[in-house]
Amino acid sequence: MSVKLTRRKFFWEKEIGVIYDCLLLRSAMLAPLLLSLLLASGSDVKGEVEDKRPNFVLMMVDDLGIGDIGCYGNDTISSRRTPNIDRLASEGVKLTQYIAAAPLCTPSRAALMTGRYPLRSGMASPGRVQVLLFLGGSGGLPPNETTFAKRLQQQGYTTGLVGKWHQGVNCESRGDHCHHPNQHGFSYFYGLPFTLFNDCVPGEGSDVLVDLQLALQHLTLLLGLGLLTMVCVRLCGLLEVSLWLLVLLFFVSTVAAAVWYVPFGLLRTWNCIIMRNQDVIEQPMTVETLPQRLLAEAQNFIKRNADRPFLLFFSLAHVHTPLFTTPAFAGKSLHGRYGDNLEEVDWIIGKIMETVDSLGLANNTFMHFTSDHGGHLEDSDSLIGQKGGWNSIYKGGKAMGGWEGGIRVPGIFRWPGRLAAGRVVDEPTSLMDLYPTLKYLAKDTHPDRQLDGYNLMPLLEGKAARSEHEFMFHYCGVYLNAVRWHPPDSNSIFKVHFFTPNFFPPGAGGCYDTRVCLCHGQHVTHHNPPLLYDLFHDPSESRQLTPETEPRYAEILQQIAKAVEKHKSTFPTIQNQMSWEKILWRPWLQPCCGTFPFCGCKLSSFDKILSH
Repeated sequence: MSVKLTRRKFFWEKEIGVIYDCLLLRSAMLAPLLLSLLLASGSDVKGEVEDKRPNFVLMMVDDLGIGDIGCYGNDTISSRRTPNIDRLASEGVKLTQYIAAAPLCTPSRAALMTGRYPLRSGMASPGRVQVLLFLGGSGGLPPNETTFAKRLQQQGYTTGLVGKWHQGVNCESRGDHCHHPNQHGFSYFYGLPFTLFNDCVPGEGSDVLVDLQLALQHLTLLLGLGLLTMVCVRLCGLLEVSLWLLVLLFFVSTVAAAVWYVPFGLLRTWNCIIMRNQDVIEQPMTVETLPQRLLAEAQNFIKRNADRPFLLFFSLAHVHTPLFTTPAFAGKSLHGRYGDNLEEVDWIIGKIMETVDSLGLANNTFMHFTSDHGGHLEDSDSLIGQKGGWNSIYKGGKAMGGWEGGIRVPGIFRWPGRLAAGRVVDEPTSLMDLYPTLKYLAKDTHPDRQLDGYNLMPLLEGKAARSEHEFMFHYCGVYLNAVRWHPPDSNSIFKVHFFTPNFFPPGAGGCYDTRVCLCHGQHVTHHNPPLLYDLFHDPSESRQLTPETEPRYAEILQQIAKAVEKHKSTFPTIQNQMSWEKILWRPWLQPCCGTFPFCGCKLSSFDKILSH
């Protein structure tokens, strides 16, 4: 941009000099001609500025509760609260009913990037496993899906993803990268192809199929003990034990040990890795320095592309467990390690804003801050205390179906000169709205497949008072869990729950037996008639409406039933990406630095230079 401005300045100086000479020569005919040419050139420059496409900086935190942010009502998370995020809101627009399409990472992020319910791309679960569990699985965002990055890439944007992906990597062989960010429109990728989870830090426990791991461990121990007993019996001559039986028992014990140890005992090696584009550059990753590296990569991407239209999706590893213990923030908040992590998030957001502003890009950059879903209420222990976020007055949290606490997330947009500072929008909106909004702003008018989101700009700019979301559908896995209706003739927002997860212990506010609520079988309770609430008057979903308390009760259920029937008719048959067949680990699909199975590498000096 500086080169262009220098050239333009030189052009103006040269033309003015010519005009001045002409005037000195009192050339009555040449001077007007040159002046008209200059004015025409100036009009072209103005047109170029007006037609300039905006940059996009999208920042998403993992597992952040809406109640954790100062501008959403929290004044206790620390003595400083969240000043940078709050400033982002004060300089832009804040959405108060910004809804995720799912209360879990994988399906919510798929919906965000595609503008469609995760069920449309097969990214919703029919059973117990609701997110991708292994990088060596074959499930993931289908290659034929379209993300906002792919649309903007086709419009000439340089696109980058820094941080968490969690949408799969390979399909049929190691290195086909069919689900990889590079195949979904991101020109540059640096970060976690999976997610940050407890297995990434020794001593933090495990997040993946813990009961299955224990069952396999016990089976291995029993088989090993049986083999040892048989050998002792044979050696002591107490019984005549066939040698072939011992060989068979040894083989079965070895297989059982491998089935347990190889996929689960080495989870940190398989899943906790860093990739730069399609290369594994660290396996397992060093968690302690991860926040600084991701921030540096995000800043460098902005700096490298300051002179051309770009999209950066900065997907933070915070505040998913395990929580970080960065020395600069450890012990500084009033809410333990979680509060420390939130203060670090706020500092990181501030550094990204500082980078954009220092490069003179603020007035041409659409900045967005949000979370993929609500805070994880069940995640806590006796040493650290609460590890998950706070969802304010809203009921439920992460992995709790359609309860508001798991799907209502912060939504902040800043674009000085285009969006009025301090505007608050109270209408129902969705993370799926981001896709059509970016498409609109990038002047992408090409035909698209069916979308479930709507362009947010009329609401953000104050040109529209009502959301286009009359109905919104909330899923728990592949099952339609709840529906909200915002009648055109009313401020009310009615919401029905067809079934709800069974909290445990009874009376608790979460599923503390399974740590995340499940969506099927004995884990849920179906309601006939469905539970009905008015979120406008009762946002905490604590006062159930009845025919006696709500005059429109029958009409509400009837209108929602019609909307559900119409909604379900729009879903074609799609291959599910979250089945056991797709989820389970396969050695031949495992991303590896080195020669499989001896995978392992640390960040090279070259990569350290690139990171800084």
